[in-house]
Amino acid sequence: MAQVELKKPTLPSGGWSDLLKKEDYWAVWLGLGVVVAAILLWLSGNTFMKWVAISVPSYSDFGKATSYVSTHIGAIFGLYLFFLLLFAGAVKVLGHKLSQFIPGFTVLFIMSLVVTVVGSWDVMKKYNLEAPLLALAVGLIIGNFVKLPKFMDTSLRTEFFVKTGIVLMGATLPFTLIMQSGPMAFLQATIIAVTTYLTIYWAGTRLFGLDNRFSATLAAGGSICGVSASIAIGGAVKAEKQHVSISISLVIVWAIVMIFALPIFIKALGIAPGPAGAWIGTSEFADAAGMAAAASINEQAIKTFTLMKVVGRDMFVGIWCFIMAFISITKWEKRHDGTKPNAGEIWTRFPKFVLGFFVASIIITVLVASVDAATSKAITAQVIGPIKELRGWAFIFTFLSIGLTTRFKDLTSVGWRPFAAFTTGVLVNVPLGYLLSVVVMGGYWAMVK
Repeated sequence: MAQVELKKPTLPSGGWSDLLKKEDYWAVWLGLGVVVAAILLWLSGNTFMKWVAISVPSYSDFGKATSYVSTHIGAIFGLYLFFLLLFAGAVKVLGHKLSQFIPGFTVLFIMSLVVTVVGSWDVMKKYNLEAPLLALAVGLIIGNFVKLPKFMDTSLRTEFFVKTGIVLMGATLPFTLIMQSGPMAFLQATIIAVTTYLTIYWAGTRLFGLDNRFSATLAAGGSICGVSASIAIGGAVKAEKQHVSISISLVIVWAIVMIFALPIFIKALGIAPGPAGAWIGTSEFADAAGMAAAASINEQAIKTFTLMKVVGRDMFVGIWCFIMAFISITKWEKRHDGTKPNAGEIWTRFPKFVLGFFVASIIITVLVASVDAATSKAITAQVIGPIKELRGWAFIFTFLSIGLTTRFKDLTSVGWRPFAAFTTGVLVNVPLGYLLSVVVMGGYWAMVK
């Protein structure tokens, strides 16, 4: 099962210390730091970002691939050092050992390079096994059939990598697009989240006799943002630790299934990239998994997925925590001390990397709007383009980490009743997501470029 620390997952402090002790905040600092650095380097005439943002071109002859790598050794090493230094400081402050992270990340980077090169082969593209899905597949195979050295544990920071990547994603999406599509994404997300949540909760409590708190935790994982929601809502309702763990396992099971299933259905049905990305955003159960599925289609699908999942669904975490904490305290718990949830719960649980995503988008949008057309093109080439490539590398690290930390034997031990309750939600969520994203709002999402 993916590594998730469950010692104190449900009791975040929400204080100033979180600014340096939470991955959410570090994802914001690192992502925005890269954006600001890219702008400053461009202003000074330095082309470091463009040099280091390696992008392996598509090829049919392996000779071209090896030639590309051999002529870009310096840039590849620079890219490795860039990410190593970027993440190492945060990892150290977060309490992990650099003596384990550095060798582990080195292995992860080499694997990412190999996957990226192989995934650029036109044969892999033909069979829909480009770098994102290939990274996941390779990770799953190695993670389940090869015993990884202990030092790898510290470097497989799935949530950290994807959150940093999402902040960088903000810099590639104009804030005007977010403002235009955000309300539509939030409306669709509301319909999806409420319907799926109530379905899983009802199935868990009424059909399969699960505890209220357990059902609420399962419902959160299946309707909002996967692992993070399971942990946050589990804490809000005081679910048992093993129930949170089971919910996380089920999120991972279905997220992996959907990574491969949704692109297959999308291509079989001939769905356009815009609506396809929105469907993935409504029906995937984790940011990293959804990004992998969207990345297997194209950039437009990545944009609509991000609008739907990050702007739409992820923003529900804080609100849902507050609502469920209130219900738990007033209905499910017999308390005599008058404890009640407060509005601060929303901020405590709110995914901070979403704010970083917005800020990155605003910074770049304001910058582009303040210059002439020629300078705008230069910004696209020297700032936005390199950030997009760096974002792609962060996601490759994410997909490999998912695979390397997922154990099939752990995923089969969750029990049939929780699985059945969660699956009931899947059977409602996926068709409803298709109906809203493709049939009802397909024309709208197709116009989002």
